Amino acid sequence: MGDLGQFLPMILIFVVAYFFMIRPQLKRQKDEKKFTAELKRGDRVVTKSGLHGKIMELNDKDFSCILETMAGKLKFDRSAISMEMSKKLNATEKK
Repeated sequence: MGDLGQFLPMILIFVVAYFFMIRPQLKRQKDEKKFTAELKRGDRVVTKSGLHGKIMELNDKDFSCILETMAGKLKFDRSAISMEMSKKLNATEKK
């Protein structure tokens, strides 16, 4: 029991770090992957850099999309689209 008592604080630190840091990050990555897979033509999105646009084309070969903006059409990687900001944009439009 003495040896286990020495390692118990380290084990508890790892368990707490897993549940408060690692697990939420894995869930977020899974949600973002699902979000980018579910994108379709006509969706209004916001990129991580703040550019607003509407999806015109999706390319599955290089996992990119073409966004129509006020400046014209731009090609972006799907990973550049922000899940949180796009959901906020669509939630405010529905109100």
